[in-house]
Amino acid sequence: MTPDAGVKADTAKADTGAKARTPKADTGVIADTVTADPRGQARAQADPRGHTDPRAEADDSSARRTDAEPAWDDGLIARRVTEGAAPVEQAVVVETRSGKSQGVTPLAYDGPLRSRLDALRELVGLSRTRLDSRTLSEAGRVLDEAAARRRLSGQHTVVAIAGATGSGKSQLFNALAGVTISETGVRRPTTAAPIACSWSDGAATLIDRLGIPPRLRRRPAQHADAEGQLRGLVLVDLPDLDSAVVQHREQADRVLALVDAVIWVVDPEKYADAVLHERYLRSMAGHAEVMFVVLNQIDRLPGEGTEQVLDDLRRLLDEDGVALGEYEEPGATVLALSALTGDGVGELREALGQFVAERGAPARRISADLDAAAGRLRPLYATGRRCGLSEQARDEFSARLADAVGATAAGEAAERAWLRNANRACGTPWLRLWRWYQGRGEPNTGSVLLRAQADEEATARQRVEQAVRTVAERAAAGLPAPWAQAVREAAVRGAQGLPEALDQLAARAGLPPGRPPRPGWWPVAVLAQASMTILQVLGGLWLLGQIIGVMSPNLGVPVLLMLTGIAGGPVVEWSCRMAARGPARRYGMEAERRLREAAAGCGRARVLDPVAAELLRYREVREQYGRVVGVGAGGR
Repeated sequence: MTPDAGVKADTAKADTGAKARTPKADTGVIADTVTADPRGQARAQADPRGHTDPRAEADDSSARRTDAEPAWDDGLIARRVTEGAAPVEQAVVVETRSGKSQGVTPLAYDGPLRSRLDALRELVGLSRTRLDSRTLSEAGRVLDEAAARRRLSGQHTVVAIAGATGSGKSQLFNALAGVTISETGVRRPTTAAPIACSWSDGAATLIDRLGIPPRLRRRPAQHADAEGQLRGLVLVDLPDLDSAVVQHREQADRVLALVDAVIWVVDPEKYADAVLHERYLRSMAGHAEVMFVVLNQIDRLPGEGTEQVLDDLRRLLDEDGVALGEYEEPGATVLALSALTGDGVGELREALGQFVAERGAPARRISADLDAAAGRLRPLYATGRRCGLSEQARDEFSARLADAVGATAAGEAAERAWLRNANRACGTPWLRLWRWYQGRGEPNTGSVLLRAQADEEATARQRVEQAVRTVAERAAAGLPAPWAQAVREAAVRGAQGLPEALDQLAARAGLPPGRPPRPGWWPVAVLAQASMTILQVLGGLWLLGQIIGVMSPNLGVPVLLMLTGIAGGPVVEWSCRMAARGPARRYGMEAERRLREAAAGCGRARVLDPVAAELLRYREVREQYGRVVGVGAGGR
């Protein structure tokens, strides 16, 4: 039926088979009345002008259903309309269902959308220990709503009509239904609660999900062409988006988050309203493929005013980021119509019929919700910068720990110890005796050594802390804030007790107990040095024997022996010192290497491995985020 103001229906028949009767008198009040028997059967009578006779009753035998037939449980056929509203037919046909139970085909998502939902579910699971629940609440809501919508009918498309006060959305709702369902008038707000109208059976669970009670559920006027064109459509009239009543706005926002598509109704006076554009259209710009933007009340615009307003409306939508479905590109459909005169309503009905017949709106709505959730999560998973811990940063951290533990000093000490051992083994006895004598006269400096040791320990602890801070900052560079904080916390936890562990490690991995190992030539050097000493002693005893007259005078031989021993001892000692430099250096380097490796292993186990685990977790969530947004990587 057309909503033309000049056309009125001759009769309105109820699905129950009730027969219409002509009232005896016109009361002058535009009202529809409903009578229901205990079995929920409705009786409705209409005169040729569309007015219902409250006194007329249908024959029970023709109006009665079987017990197996579920009735449309709102029990209400029509709503009252205020005077001055568009003279649209007032009879609402009650939904009829066959006695056989009709199976509802659940919604099926395609492979890419299922993959994105699975990736988002995995992403939320991996992020629960790093992000607070409030941050992940939107992603969780998308997953819940996607799962809930998938269990419901895939043969129906739920479309909400939304708009500001006075935009005429309820009038458009009635025009599309062909009957007066939603109240219209000058009183504001007119629509206090969402009202649903279904063009086919099987949508009860979908309407239950919207929280619309049975008393606010309707069926459109029965017309073969209209029902066939919009079959599968569930139309919902929402309260005003800018209503002065907070509960009305909350109800509208709640339903908008659950429907498959939205028809935004604007009028020539408030089409640029900031509330509509900033709070709704701009925030839902990614849902353009499931949006209709309708300029209503064009009958109030003179001449070319409609095109001018439409052009300005398209400009505002473009500024909001809403893609327009022009030139066969995906985007929002923009139409102009007059719900009062019916001009353009047929075009909207045709566009809606094609939109519903495609049965792709629910999946596109879920995909748009995924895009919106991923967009809000992007700063938490992708920064566009390289991140991670380079091999150079690892080596520098190990070198800092080695310096803190004194690996270089330990190597030098090992080298000096090796040389000292060589001097003791190959040095002249008189020189060693002289050094021992000098060492006895040195003052006791134990307190000074203790203070120096304490200062060294404090300095070493500061070096370790500085090394940990540096490697943590390098590892966290380029990471989103939550993951950077997790990396720093992992490094700080690993640094607890690290200086003490390094001290114990230095004690175990430093100089080995006992004397340093000796090369194979040491016995020969020791024997040569002993021979030089024996020559000195032998030459001295020979001279002494000549002095006391025990031996015959012969100064040449004993003097030669003494000179050979005296000169040969230092030569042997110097030769051994030169020969010992190489082994001593290698011994010191080996000691330094062992200590460096031990310090690096300790730092790796306590700091680098926990940091690497956090970086690996971030790479995993970044890959999952890339799957959510539908690309190979979620950004570096």
